[in-house]
Amino acid sequence: MDPVRNPYAPGAGQRPPELAGRDKQLTAFEVVLERIARGRPERSVVLTGLRGVGKTVLLNHLRSAAIARSWGTGKIEARPDQDLRRPLSSALHMAVREIAAAHPDRESVDYFLGVLKSFALRATADKGMRERWQPGIDAPAVKGRADSGDIEIDLVELLVDASGLARDVGVGIALFIDEMQDLGAADVSAICGACHELSQDAAPLIVVGAGLPHLPAVLSASKSYSERLFTYHRIDRLERAAADLALIAPAEREDVEFTQDALDALYETADGYPYFVQAYGKATWDVAAASPITAEDVRVGAPAAEEELAVGFFGSRYERATPAEREYMRAMADLSGDDGPVATSKIAAELGRKPASLSPARDGLIKKGLIYSAERGFIGFTVPHFGRYLRAQSD
Repeated sequence: MDPVRNPYAPGAGQRPPELAGRDKQLTAFEVVLERIARGRPERSVVLTGLRGVGKTVLLNHLRSAAIARSWGTGKIEARPDQDLRRPLSSALHMAVREIAAAHPDRESVDYFLGVLKSFALRATADKGMRERWQPGIDAPAVKGRADSGDIEIDLVELLVDASGLARDVGVGIALFIDEMQDLGAADVSAICGACHELSQDAAPLIVVGAGLPHLPAVLSASKSYSERLFTYHRIDRLERAAADLALIAPAEREDVEFTQDALDALYETADGYPYFVQAYGKATWDVAAASPITAEDVRVGAPAAEEELAVGFFGSRYERATPAEREYMRAMADLSGDDGPVATSKIAAELGRKPASLSPARDGLIKKGLIYSAERGFIGFTVPHFGRYLRAQSD
């Protein structure tokens, strides 16, 4: 098979050639967009799931759907050590630029840009640094609006003003936040507060977030009413028909087919996880001699895919952990035969330690996004099959 024509695309956030199995979420978002277009109240949206299930891909696709309706959009990727103001200012600036040309009153647009600039400049507490850094907004800062220094007050004022511009134009604004669980506590509280205010006014501005499975718990810890602010979609592995479609449709466009045995083998190997489907599909294509691709091709290509996953998907994450954190994860792996959540008490017993002494390792792994608190007293891997990878390493 010609590797140049290989249609499969394993990559972080890289859109696969066939976005299969996500029709439910896409349809639900179209309803949200249409309801807002008609002036009806709607909740913001949150996507949750493990690494490799395609949350970022889906987030980008939802953004494309909003752009297709002439909405203003902006996207950020949250980071644990990053304040929200600067990236959100840039994202909202982009969103407003997309709708500004259609606004009937240029003065209103300039006023909002001035408010946005004041909001952005509060990102730096040091006066000298604040005077040197500029957010790239071509308007004078407006004093007294969204610049109090309290992120919750300021974000509410900023997004209410932005939604007013969108309403004037007859469209909406959508802000997309990837890795949302990495936002600081104050920033999470501010977003929840702003979404609450916007929903009460049926404002045409929504937040669309994506994050790890514990993101709903992060939001709930910030605001008790967060479960009513967002529509939650859990993104999981693909069902068999969708996984097959993700392989078959791109191959058909290249006049290539799979035998049924090959599809059976690929589903068993990739376990329906979109990233794995792409990785094994790509490796199988490269070793196949001709169409149709067979189960033997899958068997021969699997080691190459596993080697790539071991280095880029699993290994790179494992290398970020400290020795104590690696010991904690290996104990998790030994206890989770199906890679499901494990009781923290069992991990402590496995290591012969008191639970409190393991808190630094557990907290460090959570901050690095390697594990998550599945429920009270339980911990799970954020990466599918990570336990299996660790058990293989120790064999």
